[in-house]
Amino acid sequence: MSQAPVAGQSPQTLNSLLLPLTDRSLLLPSVALAELINQRPVEPRPGTPDWYLGDIVWRDLRLPLLSFETASNGAVPAAPSAGARVAVINAIGGRPHLKFYALLVQGIPRPQKLDTGLAPAGAPLAALELDSALVEGTVARIPDLVALEQKLADIGLI
Repeated sequence: MSQAPVAGQSPQTLNSLLLPLTDRSLLLPSVALAELINQRPVEPRPGTPDWYLGDIVWRDLRLPLLSFETASNGAVPAAPSAGARVAVINAIGGRPHLKFYALLVQGIPRPQKLDTGLAPAGAPLAALELDSALVEGTVARIPDLVALEQKLADIGLI
């Protein structure tokens, strides 16, 4: 439960981003996003799961491009919309060979300043989702980025 601010103090806020996906929005802290880039040519990697869309090149690095929707609920990856972008994510799992990876997003993330006492939305959660929150009328999912990175490790790609 959040506490009321003391006189002269403002409530703590978290700079966040709402990342639009095909079937949901993800809520990430702003520092998780290294860069938002236009779609790039994707080099498929044979023998990988459907959620591993292939590799892209970013700043002379090869990054895995992932479909969060497919990784979390097994749905067939949707074709990218005309406004699709690639969100380059800072890896947080502490693996020395994984500093960044990429997620396909269906538009431009919206910045949000959120109170750290944000209440959960209580929406049903899919795999790789830690919680949900209501943000400006949108149910946003809080992804388990460490578990997503573990999925990459489990298939032997990092």
